[in-house]
Amino acid sequence: MAKAKETVSRTLIVALVLSVVFSVVVSVAAVTLRPAQIQNQKLDIVTNILSAAGMLEPGSSTQQIKEAFERFDVRLVDLDTGKFVEPSTVGVEDPMKYNMYKAASDQKMSEMIPPSEDKAGIKHRPNIAKVYTLTENGKLVRVVLPVHGYGLWSTLYGFISLEGDLNTIEGLGFYSHAETPGLGGEVDNPRWKKQWVGKKVYEDDTYEPRIQLVKGGVSADARNKQHKVDALSGATLTSRGVENLVNYWMGENGFATFLQKLREGEV
Repeated sequence: MAKAKETVSRTLIVALVLSVVFSVVVSVAAVTLRPAQIQNQKLDIVTNILSAAGMLEPGSSTQQIKEAFERFDVRLVDLDTGKFVEPSTVGVEDPMKYNMYKAASDQKMSEMIPPSEDKAGIKHRPNIAKVYTLTENGKLVRVVLPVHGYGLWSTLYGFISLEGDLNTIEGLGFYSHAETPGLGGEVDNPRWKKQWVGKKVYEDDTYEPRIQLVKGGVSADARNKQHKVDALSGATLTSRGVENLVNYWMGENGFATFLQKLREGEV
């Protein structure tokens, strides 16, 4: 009986020691690898920005990606006024460290969107957004804007890139979503994304977005073809979600005020 008790005690002690050892190992690994994880996350975001802007060369090295991104100016914008604000406004020194999605969950840094206006299904919108502008020889050549909104199963996070006219789309891509593979997941398909290139967000000089995703595809003789993209086959709700989120962020509650001021040289 004593030996049985001793065996049980030893088993429990060994299990406890192993638990402590493994916990320490996991904790140390997590702390040690955290900086690398953060760097990889930043690199992934930068890669997606360049991809949306059509500036990601196949097979680019990490250094080449960083050098390409350094051409951009990263700024923060007050979505209500459309004007640039200093990073200190949101408590950071480097605008790249500002997380607009985290800000959206902070009541002091965001606003609740009335259901009637919440086309993107995001409920809360940050007051301050991050934008990426690229200027060459004193001329604005492109602007990359973060967009997000609800699809069928998930919130899609991505970027839309506009040419210097602030109307022509250079590219649209999503770096995070959980849509159905083969259906809504086709938002990742290069052939579908290519359709966005050259499309117009606005009609003439207005700032009312006109993007439409057309079920069954856009016909060759379709009216206002410059605003239309083929919907994803078999993914009606995801397609509707993409259409809604693009129009929301390009509209008056999103970046429209900023884009208007930028075009008119007020910022």
